Amino acid sequence: MKKEILIERLKSLGFKEYESKVLVVLLNGNPLSASDIAKEAKIIRNSIYDILKSFVEKGYCNEIETNTILNYQIIDPAVILDKITSDYKKSFNRRMESLTETFGELQSIYKAESAKVEVPDKSIQLIRGFNKHREEKYIELVRSSGKEILGMYSPRRAVDETVSQDAKNFIKKGGVLRSIYQLTKDKDLDDQLLRACEQFAKTGEELRLSDFKIPNMTVFDSETVFLNLSNDKSIPKHKQADLIIKNPDYAGHMRDLFLGYWEKCILIDDYKKRTK
Repeated sequence: MKKEILIERLKSLGFKEYESKVLVVLLNGNPLSASDIAKEAKIIRNSIYDILKSFVEKGYCNEIETNTILNYQIIDPAVILDKITSDYKKSFNRRMESLTETFGELQSIYKAESAKVEVPDKSIQLIRGFNKHREEKYIELVRSSGKEILGMYSPRRAVDETVSQDAKNFIKKGGVLRSIYQLTKDKDLDDQLLRACEQFAKTGEELRLSDFKIPNMTVFDSETVFLNLSNDKSIPKHKQADLIIKNPDYAGHMRDLFLGYWEKCILIDDYKKRTK
């Protein structure tokens, strides 16, 4: 490998330019004086001494004392790698400890201050943007449900969504999972939807298909409603939002709405017969 390339790679690993040049010169393995190293590395002689002193302290090279001058000889690069790796790990662990401790204190302050703030209605949450937090909120609601999950889903979500392990676990525990998936006028998309629904049905999910528009909404245990407020594909992801309403009365009304739609929707087998 050319020296210039090796120097650039060392710099990318955190070595300064002069340090990289000195290290490359030392790689010839022979004991060299500071003057010889400076000359070969093409750097100012006055700059070499601090670098060599640092390398000796870090264990990158040996300082060999002769009758007239001091010579410097690199140690096995494998040993240097072990030293650097060990230093990186120690530094990383210290930073992680400091990070954990600092944010633990921040969390305590946040909880203490948040408790003082009067919130008009904690039962309503608006989640904006396209991020993991929105997905995690939905999954959290699935995991905390014990009896019944009633969901209505847009074509895009129905086609893209994979069978959730959390949904499987919910069904295994005796929970009732019913879903309505909206059909489109696109045969390819509807075929994809049908295949997805057949997979969902194998897990124990009860489902039907809708050929009319439905809201993107899920009702959890007749207590909480999760609403996607921006189902329009033309809306940028960073402007999308979800609304979580924890209100048994409202959830009950939305459950009745779901059951009304449920009766109007068709079974998978009926859809297959209709499209033959």
